Amino acid sequence: MPRVVRLVTLADVDDDADARRVSVSARHEAVLEDGSRVLLLDDRGWTQTLHGAGTTGIDDLWVLTPEHDIAETARVVVGPDEPFGGRSQDDMETDHWNALAETLGAHGIVADGSELRQLPHDVVLSDRLLARLGHRPGDAA
Repeated sequence: MPRVVRLVTLADVDDDADARRVSVSARHEAVLEDGSRVLLLDDRGWTQTLHGAGTTGIDDLWVLTPEHDIAETARVVVGPDEPFGGRSQDDMETDHWNALAETLGAHGIVADGSELRQLPHDVVLSDRLLARLGHRPGDAA
């Protein structure tokens, strides 16, 4: 039976992004021990807009956005979510990890939420996103 060995979030430029708006989509996957992947979430992402006093001289918000910030935000947007409606952070985390385990179960992969939360979680930035951040092909990311 396949086993999940790590989680990966793939961050890419959202198609409606422009120089004054950072817009990123995030796709969350489980990586199995044989290297295959199972989609967990593909409806996540975020947008940051440049506006307000003092921003008229800034032409490109992308080149001012650190790669580290993109990676950290990508980890946050794939969950667990913040508590709401009287729920605790622990409730939110337990529900999140159990929901991911259920998604894997629908693909025939037995996983436990408490084990999933302990796995390494990598963030991979697409070539398009790295280019928007000012990286040239061949640059170390």
